[in-house]
Parts: sequence; structure tokens; C-alpha cells
Amino acid sequence: MKRFLSFAFILCFAFSLNAQQARQDFKVNRCMSASNYYAYPGPQQKVYTPAPAGYTPFYISHYGRHGSRYLIGAKAYDLPYFTLLKADSLNELTPTGKDLLKKLRIIRDEAMNRDGELTLLGARQHKEIAARMYKNFPQVFEGKTNIDAKSTIVIRCILSMENELQQLLVENPQLQIRHDASMHDMYYLNFEDDSLFKQRFSGNTRAVLNAFVKKHDHYERVMREIFKNDDYWQHHLNASRLNRDLFSLASNMQSTDLKDSISLYNLFNDDEVYNNWLMNNAYYYVEYGACPWNGGNQPYSQRNLLRNIIHQADSCIVLKHPGATLRFGHDTMVMPLTCLLDLDGMGLQESDFDKLPADGWCDYKIF
Repeated sequence: MKRFLSFAFILCFAFSLNAQQARQDFKVNRCMSASNYYAYPGPQQKVYTPAPAGYTPFYISHYGRHGSRYLIGAKAYDLPYFTLLKADSLNELTPTGKDLLKKLRIIRDEAMNRDGELTLLGARQHKEIAARMYKNFPQVFEGKTNIDAKSTIVIRCILSMENELQQLLVENPQLQIRHDASMHDMYYLNFEDDSLFKQRFSGNTRAVLNAFVKKHDHYERVMREIFKNDDYWQHHLNASRLNRDLFSLASNMQSTDLKDSISLYNLFNDDEVYNNWLMNNAYYYVEYGACPWNGGNQPYSQRNLLRNIIHQADSCIVLKHPGATLRFGHDTMVMPLTCLLDLDGMGLQESDFDKLPADGWCDYKIF
């Protein structure tokens, strides 16, 4: 009995440590709470895993999301800005609210007409990916080898591809590169399965998710920092939506040229950062993970991409010098593909969204 109790205690302690990992990550670096807006930091390990004994790298099969970008849709900037602008005209903003309005004006102006576009940081990320590929696997890129690159038709993906290819040509000007962005390849680069997507909120899924969000949707303190009177934010605007919009803007600042001069993270305390992230994490799990509430089938949206990876590899490995197959797309393909392949156990099924961090299912790590 004593042995069992000791073992049970160790398990509970380990579970607690896992559950706190996300909180600890955000204390070290709040930018991690940004989910898909977390600016790709590059690999953190110092030493790469060596090839198995008797094997050597000879071919690269690649699917990468676009680099850091601006938010998608003018409303992402307009709604919070004009909400505070109206409140200011009615003398309802606190000094913190007035300062926030000034920041929102600068942020909105900088992002004007850049709907979802690649940022300079996003371009640099892909140049660095190419440089690391070449440095770590030089035998793949020797001589006049062929590189086949394809992108979705979205401009941020095309520019990500071009930046990566430009860097590869800097490393080896002899490379024979073919690159394309066409609807012809969208069936696997960015496949959207309408019939499967309709199952996302089937059965009790939406009710369970809504209950989870209600439990973690804490915005009252933030609203009182911005507005003078509770009556105003309680009855004259959607405070929950404003909180989410402000957190998205705070998350995305790390991807823009303003990242070193403006931060919105100071609006939120540690608990609010964590709860905002928890809600986003649950949404991503429902939409792209193997969530049991909707049948656990959403990762199969990337079956065409997985088939393409396998078929291309089957063809390339018979070549004397196959080079690399590079594909450029979106985070909404990377996440379900990761779950479909069950990389690091990300294909898990968990009915309790609160337990996802303890299970290791953290969106910022997957993206």
C-alpha cells in the first residue's frame, strides 16, 4: 500500500508540473501565449538528432507555414480602435484608456491595407530556415540538384517561398529551382473539407466549448482599466469581444515593425494572459485536433497533404540525387497534419479542455 501511495503521489506531482508548464512559459516569455501569432523563434535545441547508424540524409520533404504576418481583416484593427474612439468622445476613457487609444491609432495606421500580409520578420524567418537547411544538410543541396517548390495562392505564402528560395540560391547558385503557386495544387496545400468541417461543432461540442469559455472569459478588470464607468462597458459595447480583440493585437505585435516600441501585453495580468490563451487553445483543439466531442476526425482534413508527402517521397527516393520538395502553406494545415501524424502524441483525445496543457497539447508549441 505504501508503494502504491508513493507512486500515486509522484504521478499527481508530475501531472501538476505539466499543467503549470504553460503558465511558466508565459512568465518567461508572454509572446508564447500568442498561439498562432507566436513569432517563430527557430529551433531551440543546440544539437540535432543524428541519423540512425548506417543512414545519411539525402532528401528533404518540407511543409512550412508562412512567416509572421499582420492580422487578417480590417475589423481586427477597426473594431477596438473605433470602440475606444467613441468612448473617448463621450469622456468615458481613463488615462490608461486614452493611452491605449493612442497606441491603437499607431498600430492601425501601420497595418493599413496590409490585410494578412507577410511582415519583414516573416520574410527573415524563411531566409533563416533556408540557411539552416543548407548548413545542416549540405549533401541534399550539392551541385545542380533540383528543388521543387510550391505555394498556396495566398501572397504571404508565395513571399515566404520566394524568400526561402532566394536564400538557397545565395548558398548555392547552381540549384535548379522550379517554383509555382496555382489552384492546381490547392487540393493538398490548403484543402478545406466542407463536409468534415461541418462536424466541428456537432452534438454537444459547441455547448461544451461555450461552457469552457464562460469559465475562463475574465475581462472585468481590464475593462475597468480602460473605462471610467462600469455601466458603459457593461451596456454599451461587447466587452468580451473587445477583450479578445485587444489580446489578439497584443499577441500580434511581436510580428510587426512596432514590436520594439509598442506593447499591449501590459494590459493583462498573468492570470488573464493564461485564460485568454486557454480559450484559444481549446478552440484550436476543437477545430484541428482529435477532439472526442466532435468525433476526433478533424486531423483527416490533411489526408491529401499526407498522401502527397508519401507519393512524392516514393518517387524521389529512387532518384540518384533527389534534392528537396518544398511546400508553403498555413498553420491551419500544419496543426492538423501534426495531429494526424501523432507527432509527440499530439493526436491525443481529451474531453476535458482544462487538461490539455497537462497533456502537453499547447498550440504555440505545435505551430
